[in-house]
Amino acid sequence: MKALIQRVSGASVSVDGEMVGRIDRGMVVFVGIAKADTEEDARYLVKKILNLRIFADAEDRFNLSPLDIIGELLVVSQFTLLADTRKGRRPSFTEAAAPAQAEELFQYFITQAQSSGLKVATGRFQQYMQVEIHNDGPVTIMLDSKDKI
Repeated sequence: MKALIQRVSGASVSVDGEMVGRIDRGMVVFVGIAKADTEEDARYLVKKILNLRIFADAEDRFNLSPLDIIGELLVVSQFTLLADTRKGRRPSFTEAAAPAQAEELFQYFITQAQSSGLKVATGRFQQYMQVEIHNDGPVTIMLDSKDKI
């Protein structure tokens, strides 16, 4: 499971011109789910994200997590994070989970994030979305559950 995180001062997601999710200061989390991913991968990434110290403290150092600042999360499913571009010019998505499996794990990911008590907004699974991001920094970090120690 992969998560691309962007620290934001605000963000929103719309479907067919309707805003379906919006946050203020916090993180946008794009989530890509692979065929081999499990609930353990989701729990690992949620814990990592909630404790990731990418917000500045009083000395302007990355010392604060979303939990420390009571940040908000906008979580968007994005199968394109699983793109394999090693061969040819068209990305392959053969490692991405099938929609039913991905949706189930995505909902589990959301539930785990909501259990933190932070505001968690989402897009709509398997829909064409417009995401407006006010990247703060910019700070963008890629996480992969396969990298856990």
